[in-house]
Amino acid sequence: MQTPRFPVLTRLALAALLIAPLLTSFAAAADAKRPPNIVLFLVDDMGWIDSTPYGSQYYETPNIQRLAKQSMRFTDAYALPLCSPTRASILSGQYSSRHRVTSASGHQPAAAEDASPYPAKAPANKQFIYADSKNYLDLEIPTLAEVLQQAGYRTGHFGKWHLGLSQEHWPDKQGFDVAFHAQPSPGPPSYFSPYGVSPDGKPTPRHHVGTITDGPEGEYITDRLTDEAIKFVEANQDRPFFLNFWHYGVHGPWGHKEAYTAEFSKKTDPRGEQKNPIMASMLKSVDESLGRLLDRLDELGLADNTLFIFYSDNGGNTHSRTYEDVKLANVKPGHPQYAAIQDWRKWAGGEPPTNNAPLREGKGRIYEGGQRVPLMVRWPRHIQAGSTSDAIVGPIDMYPTILSATGSQKPAGHIIDGESLLPILKQTGNLERKAYFTWFPHLIPAVSVRQGDWKLIRRFESHPSYPDLFELYNLTDDIGETNNLVQQMPDKVKELDALIDQFVKETGALYPKPNPAYKATPPNSAKADDFVARNCQVVKAEGAIRVVGEGKQPFLGTARVKLNGPLKLTLTARCKEGGTGRVQWKTTGQENFPASGQNVSFEIPAGDAWREVTVDLPVEGQSQIVRLYLPAEKSPVEISSIRYANPQGDAKALDFSKVTP
Repeated sequence: MQTPRFPVLTRLALAALLIAPLLTSFAAAADAKRPPNIVLFLVDDMGWIDSTPYGSQYYETPNIQRLAKQSMRFTDAYALPLCSPTRASILSGQYSSRHRVTSASGHQPAAAEDASPYPAKAPANKQFIYADSKNYLDLEIPTLAEVLQQAGYRTGHFGKWHLGLSQEHWPDKQGFDVAFHAQPSPGPPSYFSPYGVSPDGKPTPRHHVGTITDGPEGEYITDRLTDEAIKFVEANQDRPFFLNFWHYGVHGPWGHKEAYTAEFSKKTDPRGEQKNPIMASMLKSVDESLGRLLDRLDELGLADNTLFIFYSDNGGNTHSRTYEDVKLANVKPGHPQYAAIQDWRKWAGGEPPTNNAPLREGKGRIYEGGQRVPLMVRWPRHIQAGSTSDAIVGPIDMYPTILSATGSQKPAGHIIDGESLLPILKQTGNLERKAYFTWFPHLIPAVSVRQGDWKLIRRFESHPSYPDLFELYNLTDDIGETNNLVQQMPDKVKELDALIDQFVKETGALYPKPNPAYKATPPNSAKADDFVARNCQVVKAEGAIRVVGEGKQPFLGTARVKLNGPLKLTLTARCKEGGTGRVQWKTTGQENFPASGQNVSFEIPAGDAWREVTVDLPVEGQSQIVRLYLPAEKSPVEISSIRYANPQGDAKALDFSKVTP
């Protein structure tokens, strides 16, 4: 009988079916012998809820959602409240109190190596002297890139650096074979090519552009970084590689694709929280970058053997570039910032970059909005796709996790504060540490500890807007940190505070030192909770307070004038020599006082007679802190009353007419 003859295509198909399992087996065996590639995809200023998998209903992030379905998603991941400390902790595995990069100052010149970490002195109105942050990552620290480089990895850094301004501290000196980054580092000089032009239109010296080269006119830096990162992957697909991909987005100067922005301007958030189309546009571009990189890893057959980490460097920015921030009195057509201001007004109006609700506050603060961030980790065949974890983790854990995943040895003598997350990722165990800490001695200086449901904040000194030295929250019941439980749970405060003491000791944290020049407010001064006196002393007089200058630009500051503008100041005062004063303010959401604008001057006539001075303050939005600068350097100024009021009849008044010496 004649043997049946299968068509050629059928035979080939059958052969393919037989061979495919063998090829898969061979590929798996090859992957087992080759350590995994590492991709660390870091977004700048991306808040915890700034993507679909974390709850945003305004931002459109399909590729982040796609990655979430393939990853373990962490719900309680932390960063530092500012970017540079987080970046230094990622590359060192150490708490910021140990490596001493504690603020976002990596774009500033480095201090001399033998310089004291503490300033020589502080103004007399400052109770403490705080240690300065290092402006670079110490070259003596064996970085994650150096360890992987020695293990045979090809290492590449793409995007923001912010861990050293001078070339001796650039990525290529910290273990990266390839580096594509810009200076100054807080944000790119421009989001659009030519990148050698700063946002104010002025040429930027070439050495300040780092190693980034210009592309076609109008090229978007988020897209360009993605091109370069993909080229690096393609060039090193046959060997283990470490891709350190640190985006500039969504940090200022907020360059955005207007076509995207226009579409988001038509959209509303069902939650009623996130409303800024510029931020939505920039996140869409970052999401597209992620999608392109994921696609290329798939196409090259590298995805299954790549540990992919998606992370953010600090909480979402809720203060910068609001309408009040950019409506500066001296910005007229022709001013370098005029176009940028008009662009923000056109698309964002009075909206801050993002909204972290239900978390409290944002970037630059130690509350959850400032340090809780998105974190997702994908590693096929090792991590269950679509899983979640509520483990309390942070940037210190990236270093030991990657060392464990790659089989790399810990550098001899190097202290690592973090723990490998592999037991969490593989769901085989838990972390051993008792608690997780955040050291942040800047802006509103504080340290916090997170243990289970509990979070304790310890401030180094009281602040007008944050008067409590201790704040205790149960984050499971109160994720928005609205109910301070210090009075109700003193034993828990004592327990967690002891952990902070131990942390400070073990990591060598540079605790603030008492300022020997500090002059406390005298006992007969006006109420301390009315205002804060700077460069002056306030004493009681008959029916008034007397402001005696002790330095340049003495002022009275208060955080109690929380009124919607515009405001009118009515000041009853007298000054023997008279002089010019001024009022300065910042509004809710602004982290710092603007460098210019939001100032109005006034005159106090010379003489012994009481004068009523009125000043119109074009405050837009709600005032947060108001400073009253007084001409008290040459002659004391006496004040009988201060009153701030708005057209709606709301007012804040301080009456000193009943004061006696």
